Amino acid sequence: MNWTILHLYPELMSLYGEYANVAVLRRLLEDLGDTVTVKTATFEDTPDFAGVDLVYMGAGTERSQKAVLEDLPRYSAALKKAAAKTTLLLFTGNAMETLGASVTDAGGKVWPGLHLAEFTTVETDRRTPQDVIAASALWEAPAVGFMNKCSVTSGVEKPLFSALSMGFGNDAAGGSEGYAAGNILATHITGPSLVKNPEFLRYVAMRLYEKRGAQLPPLPEDLPWRIHAQRAYEVTYAELSARLGK
Repeated sequence: MNWTILHLYPELMSLYGEYANVAVLRRLLEDLGDTVTVKTATFEDTPDFAGVDLVYMGAGTERSQKAVLEDLPRYSAALKKAAAKTTLLLFTGNAMETLGASVTDAGGKVWPGLHLAEFTTVETDRRTPQDVIAASALWEAPAVGFMNKCSVTSGVEKPLFSALSMGFGNDAAGGSEGYAAGNILATHITGPSLVKNPEFLRYVAMRLYEKRGAQLPPLPEDLPWRIHAQRAYEVTYAELSARLGK
């Protein structure tokens, strides 16, 4: 199969190495014998969402996020149309906040969001850098990762993760986290979360195949990068679990 991935604002919204999420998804699909084209869209571009299978945006600084919120409206209608059809959206870190109705910054200014969901985000004066263990009903293994957020997101009716045994959720410690509805997957977890979580990666690939009316083929188990990724996940989960006394 042939796939097209569009990476939005990679120069601003890849603060913690989020570009690796696109790279590892591309590698997995290519290892299945598929062809993958990765396109990027910066402030100078007007992206064409036609034929795009997945749109990705990662985390940025609060300042970078506001620049994106100023720029997004010029093609928000096209992005909404794509998401309503067959395009999968994956937004991580504070990119998730842009999907909602609004983001209120620490100074009280309200920045309109994309309105692909009705949740709202309010920045606070408290930053919470924390490791995360999160449980999702969409795949079996708990997700691990890291957050560095200074915001509270309220009104999420369909979270990606039902509960966090470690970390701060959308609006409460240990609460539900992220957003998952229709063709949209989003989480405040930052960095290369698909690299760190092999089952999350597999789930995203499975969703892509489902949109073509196909099943995800069996993944080669003997690929060195997959073996290393699985081992890294197991070590990370064991270390975080030990801190919880599990």
